[in-house]
Amino acid sequence: MARSFFVLTKSWLRNQGFQNVVCFSSRERLPQEQNCLPFVPPCNDVTTDDMHKLQNFVDANEKILVLTGAGISTESGIPDYRSEGVGLYATSTNRPVQYTDFLKSADIRQRYWARNYVGWPRFSSFFPNTGHKVLSEWEKHEKIHWLVTQNVDALHYKAQSLRVTELHGSAHRVVCLSCQNVSLRTDIQKQIEAQNPTWHASSVTMAPDGDVSLTAEQIKGFKVPECQHCGGILKPDIIFFGDNVPRPTVQFVFDRLSESDAVLVVGSSLEVYSGYRFIIKAHDEGKPIAIVNIGKTRADPVAVLKISARCGEVLSQIQIK
Repeated sequence: MARSFFVLTKSWLRNQGFQNVVCFSSRERLPQEQNCLPFVPPCNDVTTDDMHKLQNFVDANEKILVLTGAGISTESGIPDYRSEGVGLYATSTNRPVQYTDFLKSADIRQRYWARNYVGWPRFSSFFPNTGHKVLSEWEKHEKIHWLVTQNVDALHYKAQSLRVTELHGSAHRVVCLSCQNVSLRTDIQKQIEAQNPTWHASSVTMAPDGDVSLTAEQIKGFKVPECQHCGGILKPDIIFFGDNVPRPTVQFVFDRLSESDAVLVVGSSLEVYSGYRFIIKAHDEGKPIAIVNIGKTRADPVAVLKISARCGEVLSQIQIK
């Protein structure tokens, strides 16, 4: 089975390292949400009229394809790249590693893995928020035909959504670029720790994909993990900037889209074409598109409804009949 098409159970999640899988009510404030709003850009309160329109949109469509982006996870405490005033691009000169640079440069791989190693304990501990949980409940009520996420944080799986495609992969898996063996990120963390018993660094900043900011001096002496099967280069099983989503994954989502009645975009500006292509296809097929996202998106001109408000606040007010 292709890595992007897992259908999961709670026991499977625990076997994959998610030891603290918990359930929350969609109306209840989740543990981290109270202190995570600094990563959410300012927005107006959602209006009654907008909520009425979104309720009608959900009621009118029985098989909704949901496309989520980083904006849904900022309410869990994970920063994003593009949010106005609070995203990485607005607050830092750091930029994500390019795929070709990662392949070509041992120094860049050392920098990447050192930063990822330091950031992993925090990144892997984030909880799903109200928005994730609401979408999981919608799936249980058979309102969601399929959920496609551009996020690599596995928070939809932690919220127990099952019909999920991780368009950009998952930071919770690591793949060998030579033999294609896939490992759990938790196992690689143990491997790195064993290889670097005296190396230590810390940082207070967190990037959207789980790494942190470290100086060149801090990175010195860090030993990069290699595949324990063949000695090959290890890379998190995510789509780096400059890389492409595998064609089978794209076609799988196109097929699920064709089976759907409508598309709901949650927390994405759709600036990256890998997700925007599905909006183009949906519009070409005459499917209605609704958007919940703070700030402009590329799909605003073709949407039947756009709500610029927090994802969890909006989704938790919808009643599934």
